[in-house]
Amino acid sequence: MDAQVLARWQFGITTVYHFFFVPVTLGTAWLVAVMETRWLRTKDVQWLRMTKFFAKLFLINFAAGVVTGIVQEFQFGMNWSEYSRFFGDIFGAPLALEALVAFFLESTFIGIWIFGWDRLSGPVHNLMIYLTALGGTLSAIFILAANSFMQNPAGATYNNGRAELVDFTMLFTNPFFIAAFTHQIPAALMVAGGLVAGVAGWKLAKVVKEAPEGTVHPDAAIWRKTAKMGAYVLLAASIAVMGSGHYQAQVGAKFQPMKLAASEGLLDTQKAAGFAIVGVYTQQRDAQGITRVTEVFSWEVPYLLSILAFNDPNAEVQGINDLTEQYLTDGHRAWDGSRNQLQEEFSSELAQLSVDPVPNVMVSFWSFRLMMGLGFVSMGIALLILWFTRKGGTPPSNNLWKYTMATLPFFPLIANSFGWILTEMGRQPWIIYGVLPTWTANSPNVSVAAVLTSMIAYTLAYGVIAVIVLKLFFTYIAKGLPDVSPPKVRTNDDAPLSFAY
Repeated sequence: MDAQVLARWQFGITTVYHFFFVPVTLGTAWLVAVMETRWLRTKDVQWLRMTKFFAKLFLINFAAGVVTGIVQEFQFGMNWSEYSRFFGDIFGAPLALEALVAFFLESTFIGIWIFGWDRLSGPVHNLMIYLTALGGTLSAIFILAANSFMQNPAGATYNNGRAELVDFTMLFTNPFFIAAFTHQIPAALMVAGGLVAGVAGWKLAKVVKEAPEGTVHPDAAIWRKTAKMGAYVLLAASIAVMGSGHYQAQVGAKFQPMKLAASEGLLDTQKAAGFAIVGVYTQQRDAQGITRVTEVFSWEVPYLLSILAFNDPNAEVQGINDLTEQYLTDGHRAWDGSRNQLQEEFSSELAQLSVDPVPNVMVSFWSFRLMMGLGFVSMGIALLILWFTRKGGTPPSNNLWKYTMATLPFFPLIANSFGWILTEMGRQPWIIYGVLPTWTANSPNVSVAAVLTSMIAYTLAYGVIAVIVLKLFFTYIAKGLPDVSPPKVRTNDDAPLSFAY
């Protein structure tokens, strides 16, 4: 195992771990903002209690996300210096905007929101959490713009051995950016809805069971409302995710046909291609170093893949074998035979490299299905919550319900992670699709020992962070709703700031 492989493992471990916190922050900020708005409009102190309850979970997650996210930027310079040299002029622009605009906006207003409960009027204070949520969304925009260029490097030229941006607007009009943004934001709301619904559903069952016979626990009504709120958000976001996911598949079919073929286990080009529900595939490299894939077993739904990719049940979908031969003959091409300016200009240098164009089929195939499967399970549980809480009803208080509610937040969260694994692993062997192979982008002077040591250190540190975060989550969830009263705005400007949690 060489330094490049270890660098990929390190980046994969740290990125997947960091991404556990990202969708929680993105989605929960908006839901906490809505809870505070409901308190201001209804004057019901129970919504204030709920706001502060979920705000604690949001702040714990936000802090962990910031800490784990710092490592990502370090890795580009430490382990991927050739990538930074080749792509730095382009990647640096959205990354700088993310830090200087989005993160500063988010971190500034979250501080004002935390310390401003008794310094700002209700509406102004509520505005601070909306601006915090907006900052998180802007951060996602800039990161997705950079990643989308890696998926489809449009708007750039090859000059002096580097990629240079010639059209800044293409970062945000890139079809991959539009598809990724419209997919990721509702996916984050799925996670937030799952968190709110799962916690509230669990607490509702608990307080109902604890209430003396013939009485109603005073917190039951607000837990029921919150569980329904989370379930509705989860369902609505899931529908949006399915629609945007369909569009994303069509963008992939156009610009990354090999990724689509790998994620579907499609070996040969087919008309009226079927969608494999399950499948097992093996792959090995031939004497020329090119991967050859063999199907062991698959079970297909006829026509579904052609509909998914082109909205036409009889459409032709390109397969792995034909795409491999096309690459060996004429290099990377989109489904219509085109390629963008950077891909065209770099093609002569790329022809001198021996690139195996086939990604890991089993990882791509099953990441896609686990992403979808966990999403559908989340939707089913949301429907159960709405069914049991209809007309003031209460859910079962048995262990099966409690375990279901306890695991609900993890289903959309892990589905998000599998989506990103598909996005990044399906892009292989390219770090910039159709231009720069991943194995040419690592730091040439970083040793195996250095990468391995840092990977072990990061993994151990992340393990400690995971224990702390889960412990804090479980502790504050067990405590339940805090006892609060509506804050009174102080007029003494010299009074010290107070931490309201």
